[in-house]
Amino acid sequence: MHLVLLLFPFALLLCFLLYWAGARHAYLRRPEVVPGDPGEFDWHFFVPCRDEEAVVGTTVARLRGDFPGAHGWVIDDDSDDRTAEIVAGFADGDVRVHLVRRERPDARLGKGAALNAAYAQLDEFLPAGADRARVVVCVIDADGHLAPHALERVSGPAAFGDPEIGGVQVSVRMRNVDDRRPLPDHGKLRNALARLLVRVQDMEFSVSNAGMQLLRTRTGSVGLGGNGQFTRLTALDRIAAAERRPWQRGALLEDYELGLHMILGGYQITHVADTWVSQEGLPRARRLLTQRTRWAQGNLQCLRYAPRVIASRHYGARGVLETLYTFFQPVAHLLTLALCLLLGVSLGIDVAGGAGAGALAGLVALWPLAAGLAAVSIAPFLLWGPVYRRDRAPDRSLAVSLGWGLALWLYAYHLFPASARALGRTVRGRSGWAKTRRNAEAVTAGPVAIES
Repeated sequence: MHLVLLLFPFALLLCFLLYWAGARHAYLRRPEVVPGDPGEFDWHFFVPCRDEEAVVGTTVARLRGDFPGAHGWVIDDDSDDRTAEIVAGFADGDVRVHLVRRERPDARLGKGAALNAAYAQLDEFLPAGADRARVVVCVIDADGHLAPHALERVSGPAAFGDPEIGGVQVSVRMRNVDDRRPLPDHGKLRNALARLLVRVQDMEFSVSNAGMQLLRTRTGSVGLGGNGQFTRLTALDRIAAAERRPWQRGALLEDYELGLHMILGGYQITHVADTWVSQEGLPRARRLLTQRTRWAQGNLQCLRYAPRVIASRHYGARGVLETLYTFFQPVAHLLTLALCLLLGVSLGIDVAGGAGAGALAGLVALWPLAAGLAAVSIAPFLLWGPVYRRDRAPDRSLAVSLGWGLALWLYAYHLFPASARALGRTVRGRSGWAKTRRNAEAVTAGPVAIES
């Protein structure tokens, strides 16, 4: 029995190592992106907002300053703070800033519903006969800051310069990674832990997740994210024609589901790692767990797409395998937790039955195997450290980068409680949009966005 329980982690570890090796190779061997001409396209930014008084003014001002030829569509999802008032002030003096107002009971139904409202208003705004193939929509979070050269990178021949490309996802970075006091009301130890938490999130997104996405460019299964997501309007139109709306109602991973529908509809998606959008890293573990629980529950929702992905002619064999691997991540975490519990109960029964000494002796005899398993499990995270140092923190020492890699390994264990909480919410029928609060920023005297 114990041997059977030990085989499952080995199988999971093998899958993880293969995936990690592919992602690392794709990241280290990524080709240089050839820029294109942004003037070939019409750009429209969608900024969904719900109680974003703390950050929305800075975001809109940056978008208008860095991309003066683009339109900004800011969706106020019936905020309880001054979000709409702030955006209306911009719109009054700038014809390229548009406030999309939503009111309850039709508001606060999730990010997808808010984005669909902006899509409908953009459709009304465009003149008859507009070339919708050259209209590109970019979704930016309310705290998102897009790199000023981003449009050149996503206009290149490997991105929207290719008419078969329907979506482009850029990399994500944590803007507050060098903030010395992310928790100004707490002491040195709490701030040190908060800095480390933001740092490993930056590692996760800027190298580990970027490598994963670059691997997906080879398997044809790139996923769209909620921040820095670029989509061709004709691709959104095709999804809307088939699904009645581009973004799915009630989806907790509306961004990733949009990418699934795009590929199922015949469009390709690519990832551009040479540009980025920055956002706030979360310095509090509780907020991080809230966010990741929502993501895990959204992943569980995506399991319903498995038959369509397997049957689709637009997914190759490698794309099907990669997508199914992604779908089943929360399931794998839950099975691991269940098997650990089962192993503990089994040992307890053996002890109660008088066979405890023999069972424990058998486990102790396996310590070399356990040590080897632990080393192989930790090494992939550890090795991301020097890569991250090279690309994001060249002023730090190799030893520090290895320490960050070790922290990344420990940080990855948050996936287990997040998956367990996601299952609990699913069983209880709770699928509301648990919005993560923003960090307070010095640019505003208002409150941070609320979580509900």
